[in-house]
Amino acid sequence: MHQLIRNVSGLVLLSMVGTVLTACPFCSMQGQTLTGEVQTVGMVLFGTLKNARLAPGGDGLAGTTELHVEEVIKDHDVRKGAKVLTLNRYIPPDKERNYKYLIYCDVFMGKVDPYRGVAVLPDSRAAAYLSGSLKLKDAPVAERLKYFFGWLDDKDIEVSNDSYKEFANADYKDFRPMAASLPASKVAGWLKDPSTPGFRLGLYASILGHCGQKPDAALLASLLDNSDKRLSTGYDGILAAYTMLDKDAGLKRVMGLLSDPKGDFLLRYAGLRAVRFFHDYRLDLVSAQDCSKAVALLLSHSDIADMAIEDLRRWKAWDFSDAVLAVRQSESGKVSIVRRAVLRFALSCPTPAAKALVVQLRKEDKQGVEDAEELLKLEEVKPSAVSPPAPPKP
Repeated sequence: MHQLIRNVSGLVLLSMVGTVLTACPFCSMQGQTLTGEVQTVGMVLFGTLKNARLAPGGDGLAGTTELHVEEVIKDHDVRKGAKVLTLNRYIPPDKERNYKYLIYCDVFMGKVDPYRGVAVLPDSRAAAYLSGSLKLKDAPVAERLKYFFGWLDDKDIEVSNDSYKEFANADYKDFRPMAASLPASKVAGWLKDPSTPGFRLGLYASILGHCGQKPDAALLASLLDNSDKRLSTGYDGILAAYTMLDKDAGLKRVMGLLSDPKGDFLLRYAGLRAVRFFHDYRLDLVSAQDCSKAVALLLSHSDIADMAIEDLRRWKAWDFSDAVLAVRQSESGKVSIVRRAVLRFALSCPTPAAKALVVQLRKEDKQGVEDAEELLKLEEVKPSAVSPPAPPKP
């Protein structure tokens, strides 16, 4: 598992050149939302599918289905107020669940093309959810997030997951002040609920870290100690939130994870992600120096030292250059990806020792050094330098 994460992290690093990540640090379900998609299509309707008919002599898939419209999320002139639309799709009925559907339609040359249908339970409030969110489409992000917070525990999984995704897409600068105003008791209830999906724990813990008080840290500590939760995708968010509510205890726990080379990789990686969060977003809580000290504990871990070195380079933590350069002579320095990370650090670092190492390595592997230099140049390219010029204003 840790090898997969290491490989993926390398690909992500290259794809992030010149990019700053600002979405939720502890969410794992980012992407297009139902609301976002509504704004890009011609028409969205909600209703019941009836009278599905197969086309005669067809392949058993082609045909038509009637959509009996119950609510209009986004209208189009082509509908002309019709309450029943015949869709050019054969959608066999599900008599067991009697689903209702959100139907997303493109409109081209006066014809309706229903390209996507989202099945929801008969008592779903999906239509109300979308209608309400569209009314707030031009509202401040914080106001919109408060709206989506009210749907996070909706019984319709489509609605619930979609509201979660809205949080996942939000910038931390918008999330932070809004989260501080949310009801801590409600969020704590979600964290205590054993049915809460593991992937949501990071977000919920992060919210509690902003709106809770120090006594709430005990709940987060219990989650960190729970063996069933320890490898959940939200462990980093729980660690960060615990530290926000009880800084000394939280940092002690993070340092404990990062200083144990025999500890589970996923736990050490979660500790690293928590430290990254503080460095990138909350230096008001944990200083840059303390973040660097924490990450430097991983330099002796051959399975994760490359990530630690990249962070120290990105943070320009040149005070730790001696420790980073010494990695080449250590056990972890025998790993090729770690050695390349040291090279990238040395190429970026202004200290005499780093410059001397680059001279040495250029003699030993000129092509390897040049390849590393090219990657570093890509990181320095600003988006404006590679983006086409903006169109003139009307």
